[in-house]
Amino acid sequence: MKKILSIMLIATIVTSVLTGCVNDKDIPSKEVYSHIVNLDFNLNVDPETFAFEVESNGVTERVSEPLADMEVSNLKDDENIISWTYLEQGIDVAIEKKDKYVDVTIKSSKDEENLFSWPSVKGDGYMLPLNQGKYIPSNDSIWRSYLNEKKMKVIEAFSMQFFAVDKSEYSVVYIIKNPYNNEIAFNTENDIEFTFNHEFPTINEQKEYGFRIYVTEKNPVDIAKTYKNYLIEQGDFKSLADKAEENSNIEKLYGAPHAYFWDRTVISEGNIEWAILRDAIPEKLKLWIQGLLTTKVEDGSELSLAFEDLNSVDYVDKYTKNRIINSLSAVMQLKEFYNPEVFTETNKEIQRLLNRGIENLNPVELIDLNKRLLKSVLGNAVDPIEQWADANTVEVIKDMKDSGLENMWIGLDDWQEGFIKPELVTEAEDMGYLIGTYDSYHSIHEPGKEKWETAKFKDTSLYENATVTNKDGNKIEGFQGAGRKLNPTLAMPSVKERVTSILNTGLAFNSWFLDTDGTGEIYDDYTPEHVTTEEEDIHARIKRMEYLQKEWNMVVGTEGGNDFANKNVAFAHGIETPSFSWMDKDMSKNKESDYYVGRYYSSTGGVPELFSKQIPLKNKYKKLFLDSNYTIPLYKLVYNDSVITTYWWGWGTLKIEDEISNRMLYEVLYNVPPLYHIDKHEWEKHKETIVRHSKVWSNFSKKAITEEMTGFKIISDDRLVQMTEFGEALSVVANFSEDEFNFQGETIPGKSLLIIDGNSNTIYTPKK
Repeated sequence: MKKILSIMLIATIVTSVLTGCVNDKDIPSKEVYSHIVNLDFNLNVDPETFAFEVESNGVTERVSEPLADMEVSNLKDDENIISWTYLEQGIDVAIEKKDKYVDVTIKSSKDEENLFSWPSVKGDGYMLPLNQGKYIPSNDSIWRSYLNEKKMKVIEAFSMQFFAVDKSEYSVVYIIKNPYNNEIAFNTENDIEFTFNHEFPTINEQKEYGFRIYVTEKNPVDIAKTYKNYLIEQGDFKSLADKAEENSNIEKLYGAPHAYFWDRTVISEGNIEWAILRDAIPEKLKLWIQGLLTTKVEDGSELSLAFEDLNSVDYVDKYTKNRIINSLSAVMQLKEFYNPEVFTETNKEIQRLLNRGIENLNPVELIDLNKRLLKSVLGNAVDPIEQWADANTVEVIKDMKDSGLENMWIGLDDWQEGFIKPELVTEAEDMGYLIGTYDSYHSIHEPGKEKWETAKFKDTSLYENATVTNKDGNKIEGFQGAGRKLNPTLAMPSVKERVTSILNTGLAFNSWFLDTDGTGEIYDDYTPEHVTTEEEDIHARIKRMEYLQKEWNMVVGTEGGNDFANKNVAFAHGIETPSFSWMDKDMSKNKESDYYVGRYYSSTGGVPELFSKQIPLKNKYKKLFLDSNYTIPLYKLVYNDSVITTYWWGWGTLKIEDEISNRMLYEVLYNVPPLYHIDKHEWEKHKETIVRHSKVWSNFSKKAITEEMTGFKIISDDRLVQMTEFGEALSVVANFSEDEFNFQGETIPGKSLLIIDGNSNTIYTPKK
């Protein structure tokens, strides 16, 4: 007969605010535990099958379905701890009664690789930290199809390290104690269910995993706050206020929309007297530029033909002007641009720069030299170089400020944009904006064959000596199959070299964006010369975040924002809407499809099609990634006052043409910064929409950002009217339906929201 072991657990109700340190970790004194109720429960466990049940208020539910029978040895049943061994599997189990939860620890006693699967979970629905958070009914047909036989690497797929299962009368919350080497495997043959698998790699001395298991009311607030309290207890939560005490620039994020600014033109259309240019450009200069385009510039052969068109027409059309601008902008970034046979006259400043040696010039100085060289030949056919590209850059930024956009985070596609127009960076900082560059250390390409700038490293030995090998002995491919993945534990000297070389040009960046570091796309590296665990991989990424924070006083952001990075970043892109266009050929490859996201290309040197082209979205992807029926603010309930989150850059506020109003409502309801892509043309096109919405959102967010999100409620039966609460006096009711909704005497029109700020009520209806 099987022996069923039982423990009675009396869960304490948190009724008072606790402050200060609760263990030996450094917890900021102002962090407080959230007021929540964890339910009392008893548990029963069957060691032979590891079936696990809880009983609360007379209702019994399974925490884990039974596994296949296993032989049990070393069974011990003390007052507060049950433990046993699965000798054949090489697994030791211990279950300990705590004050408000049960602690489950599973250890491997094998030296070789081992794998164990527990728990096996079924429920009426699931609250999973997929990005911001999802409520998934177990019988939902769309999610059943999406999750069918899907396996998810937990630290990558989950933005936080917990999950919750809805039972008939309550929810069971599982907090994951060891975030590494975990996988969830879904089975949707009937309703959705899944199994949690943990791998014990041979290279990892850490041979245990486990869970804290709580029972709560069936709502996202109690579930998320249970996890937040755990983080505070562990010393793993840090508020924006604490971060701002270390770097006051973080306060510039408060109420700040996010915008990627695009302009790679060294000279703009308005800087050229086109009628004069036809006669002013010497044949020797024209041939020299054409030669550089065809030999040194990708796709430069087509651009070089523009100079033939320039001399063959009476009127220079827009197409030809764009090609001339792109041609001149490309060659003026080249070290090879100077040719003493072409540039025969030099002034004092040109000679000073030449005397230093072109190889010794930093990129800003090089472009400055090349501007002066071109001006020396073209004379009055072009404006003074100090004015070049101002209309496309500095003037746009000034107009944004003058239009009432008080705070902004501005990102550049890469640091080369800053080299081209350093005045843009200086102007943005002078206006009180944050401005930073995108950077990445994830992929490395073979030296001499680099496809993009961030995959190029001065230390060329890294490609052979510092890349990741899987347990089968194969190198892991880089992004889009190009190159390899760089081991972050070996990258820090290159991080320091790159960052220092960029900032030593004098560029006044005050923010830095690290691609992929917060996504959880991490690896065990089996390369014999530098064996590395997932945990070491994560810690190396955190060290480079800290380097930018502490050594350069940067406001650091990352792609992803998964919560292992929460103490080290101020903002994250991707939590709200992740990258998913790769899932569908119509979005990613079929250029004839209405759903095609667009090319990473701009004919004007501004915003690429990928970001400026507005598209519809197939219903399937709306349901999975946008639908308010499924989205719940798990991440915001934990991190609203710690990490500012918005969309992955490919899914900005204006990208999905039939979802713009819903996304604006969402941005206020969830306190999510709007995200835009700006150049001169996109700013002029969308200025009214951006300014109108951003003013409402910013005024709200400046108050919400310093508060904890304290509440989330579904107000209507169809889930289309929802409410969030921040602190004690600020709340939002969003009506995603087309119809009016009456809330406590206030009529909220369709596709509108009500902001309640103390005794002040404001209705807001977004307009595209």
